[in-house]
Amino acid sequence: MAEVSVTSPCPITLGAMTTGPQIGAHIHGGDPIAEAQARGADLAQIFLGDPQGWKKPVVDHPGGAEGLRAAAEAAGVTLYVHSPYIINVATTNNRIRIPSRKILQQHVSAAAEIGAAGVVVHGGHVLKDDDPAKGFDNWRKAIDSLDMAVPVLIENTAGGNNAMTRGLERIAGVWEAVLQADGGDTVGFCLDTCHAFAGGEELGGIVERVKAVTGRVDLVHANDSRDAFNSGADRHTNLGSGSLDPDELAGVVRDAGAPVIVETPGGAEGQGADIAWLRARVA
Repeated sequence: MAEVSVTSPCPITLGAMTTGPQIGAHIHGGDPIAEAQARGADLAQIFLGDPQGWKKPVVDHPGGAEGLRAAAEAAGVTLYVHSPYIINVATTNNRIRIPSRKILQQHVSAAAEIGAAGVVVHGGHVLKDDDPAKGFDNWRKAIDSLDMAVPVLIENTAGGNNAMTRGLERIAGVWEAVLQADGGDTVGFCLDTCHAFAGGEELGGIVERVKAVTGRVDLVHANDSRDAFNSGADRHTNLGSGSLDPDELAGVVRDAGAPVIVETPGGAEGQGADIAWLRARVA
């Protein structure tokens, strides 16, 4: 996508046993459970509304939140929620930061209602002339004020010199600040392979390097990159067809030992092929 204990979230028990990590896909529209099953997926990551809008989350399911939760449990599909891209709790712009906190809280509460294992949120950015330390502290304040009914998983991002989670140095600043917040030790980390590569981080050994900073990887977004290393471009493509070394990409998944979501194009066919590609390499 252009785009609670200290341990990783405990996923819903699967109806069928699989080897290796749980692997799923980001589902755009439709019935997320049926779409997950069409892909042979263990997990479904969804939006609860417009990813570019400020409206409160809505569970678009015939049975509402309880119906979706029951359907996921019955199918053995673990749900994750991706929060809107516009959320930026790091910025010093009050007109963005304050509504960002509000909508993040709304998504966390809605995610709890559907039984999701976590809410993924991008790291955001500060203004051009701001000291990054202001963004780090704004993250601390955001977590301090958040009622985390489910874990929040902060995701690394690909581009922007003012970004809070492009590169391990900035991620370390965010993490140091977050751990000072009430409940900060329950915040998780989502590692996106395309974002890391496009953001200038070599994939070889990246899980070890991330864990040295955060102590954890709770979710992997396994995406290939259409663009070159350190391009800053957030453009995903199907696994094995982009710029990432296939062995290194699979190695990230093996090393992380965490649930995996593919956010790749092609609908059920394309994402189903990517899930099979990963399973063949990490089982």
